[in-house]
Amino acid sequence: MLVLVFVFALLGADALKPPVGAAEPLVFGVNNPVHGYDTRPTRDRFSRFKADLDAGRITLEAGDELTLLRSVLGALEIPVSSQMLVTSATSFQKTIISPRRPRALYFNDDTYVGFVPGGQIEVVSIDPALGPIFSIFGRPTAAGKAPRIQRIASCLTCHATPQMDEIPQLVIESVVPSITGGGEKAFRRDLSGHGVPLDQRFGGWLVTGAPWFSQHWGNILIERTRSGAKQRSMEPGELFDLGRYPIPTSELLPQLLHEHQVGFTNRAVTATYRTRVLLQENAGRIEAIKPDLESLARGLVRYLLFADEVPLPPGGVTGAEAFKTDFLAKRRVASNGHSLRDLELSTRLMRYRCSYMIDSPAFAGLPQPLRQIVDLELERALDPATTTQEYAYLPAEEKQVIRTILQEMRPPSAQEDPR
Repeated sequence: MLVLVFVFALLGADALKPPVGAAEPLVFGVNNPVHGYDTRPTRDRFSRFKADLDAGRITLEAGDELTLLRSVLGALEIPVSSQMLVTSATSFQKTIISPRRPRALYFNDDTYVGFVPGGQIEVVSIDPALGPIFSIFGRPTAAGKAPRIQRIASCLTCHATPQMDEIPQLVIESVVPSITGGGEKAFRRDLSGHGVPLDQRFGGWLVTGAPWFSQHWGNILIERTRSGAKQRSMEPGELFDLGRYPIPTSELLPQLLHEHQVGFTNRAVTATYRTRVLLQENAGRIEAIKPDLESLARGLVRYLLFADEVPLPPGGVTGAEAFKTDFLAKRRVASNGHSLRDLELSTRLMRYRCSYMIDSPAFAGLPQPLRQIVDLELERALDPATTTQEYAYLPAEEKQVIRTILQEMRPPSAQEDPR
């Protein structure tokens, strides 16, 4: 350190600047105007909901806060059964979140709702071109009035950090809290998806209905005493009233599927942003960036096909019947009788290892040059004649089932705004 300071003092600050003519690092994230993150019209589910609400085409039941929450979830087609309870203060409303007042999260394939008793309702909705859009609102000030919904840019402080190249992301932290909700231990902060080891997950999250599965950081609280920090487990409802939430559960299956789809959404949004900037910097010359696009496509396809999924805990995943019913209600069945939403749950999440998130806005919004290469990589990966070890974990029969589903139900790509 002393040597660096001495050289800096002798040569001056200009000596450590990039040489004249050196390429400036690419700005991939929201500060690059090519994305129009703050200027483009939004096309996510919650923006459509807000437009309908403002126009009076829909109304909300706005009695007590649980009535409002249920009404919002119903309008957004988010099942109450997806409820997950978080005890760590890792939110826009962190001052009121703790093991004594957890934050509840709810989700479907493209929209995420956060609720804190006595607080406001948070929404993250996925726009095909822009990725996560963040909003917040409280109860209406008067009967019959629509809530005042605000799009919140400050969420990007945590959801589009320099470490994320300022590309908007969904964040799942594993933070073991103190009684006040502050983090005492943290794991996997930069990781998301089905490849994250189970013993690094659920810190600051409650897990119910899975007494056989204990190799994780869920249901744990760290208390500080005169003799030092002490780690102990806590039961859901031990420190708070479960009656303040729509249902008394925070089950394992919703959390596993939530982890999987967040991992895909982050990868797809990152690939979209990077592709858009690479096209801009290379005047749309696809051949000049083809190796980059092939690398992005390979990563997306491997994730879609569960290449690095960690095994489920011994004994698999049971229970969560209400959530299973809600999840399977969106099941689209091919002529072979199978669906990408068919669950396996003994050793892995899905019976057929191609993600249902291929039918999500995040996938539909992939820029066309990238989407074409993704489609080619999917064809290669699912060809029963392919001998590459990269996809050897998929048996030929499973590949054929997936191919049939995709051929019949392949989602169209979004019409990408070329700006």
